[in-house]
Amino acid sequence: MRSVAINVAANTNEPGFRGPIDENGRFEYVPIPEEAPTRSDAGVPTYADLDLETDVSDVADRPVHLDPTFAGVHGCRRYTYGDPHGVKARPLLDCSAGDYVFFYATLSTIGRPAAWMAPEWGAYLIGAFRLATDPIGGEEYAELPAERRKRFANNAHVKRDPFDAAVLLYGDPDDSALFERAIPLSGADAGVDANRLVTELSADSGKGPWWRRPLRFDADATEELLAIHASGTYDRCFSDPI
Repeated sequence: MRSVAINVAANTNEPGFRGPIDENGRFEYVPIPEEAPTRSDAGVPTYADLDLETDVSDVADRPVHLDPTFAGVHGCRRYTYGDPHGVKARPLLDCSAGDYVFFYATLSTIGRPAAWMAPEWGAYLIGAFRLATDPIGGEEYAELPAERRKRFANNAHVKRDPFDAAVLLYGDPDDSALFERAIPLSGADAGVDANRLVTELSADSGKGPWWRRPLRFDADATEELLAIHASGTYDRCFSDPI
C-alpha cells in the first residue's frame, strides 16, 4: 500500500484567496473556480450555491471546479477526482486499488495560531481516498459500462465540454473522507518550510515550491500518515518537539 498527495482547493492565484484554518485544525474546503467550458446540462454550481462560511461575495456568481468530490460535502454523493495534467496524472496512474490518495491545500491561518501552525498560511492534508478501483485513464473512461460511468457524473472533468481528464479516481466510501481536522505539511515557522512528513516521509526534497508538487509516499510512510490522522495529534509531524 502506497500513496500520493495532490494539491487542490482555493489559492491566492484562483480565486485569489485560500480557505481558512483555525487553531484547532478546523478548516473549510473551498474549491477553485471553473475556467473551462462546461456542458449546458451539467449543473455546475457557483460559489453562492455552496454552503460556505468563508466570505465568497466577490466571486459568488463564478462557477466552481468542484474536484475532488467528497460524499456529504457541497452536495456531493461520491468520492471522485480527475485531472488533465500529466504531472499529476502520471503518479496517480501508477497507483492501484487499495492505495491511498491524499489531498492537500494551502490554508490561511485565522485567529491566533497554535504552536504547530505556520503563522500566516501553510500546506495541510485535508482528506484522503482509499482507491476502490484502479485509476481510470481518460481514454479508458469512454469504454466503461454506463453503470460505472455514472459514478463520475458529478465530477468536474466529466462536466467539461469536452471531457478532458487524463485520470479519474473513485474512492471507497468506507475508507475515504474529508478530514475534520487538517494535518500540517508546513513547518511551524513559515508555510514555505516543509515539515518531516514531506522531508522524511515523502520522496520530495521539500525544497523550492514543494507545496505545488505531487508527493509520493511508500507503504511505511503511508501507514504513518494514517496513524497520525487516527491519533488526532500533531507531534509526529515535526522532527523536533513543538
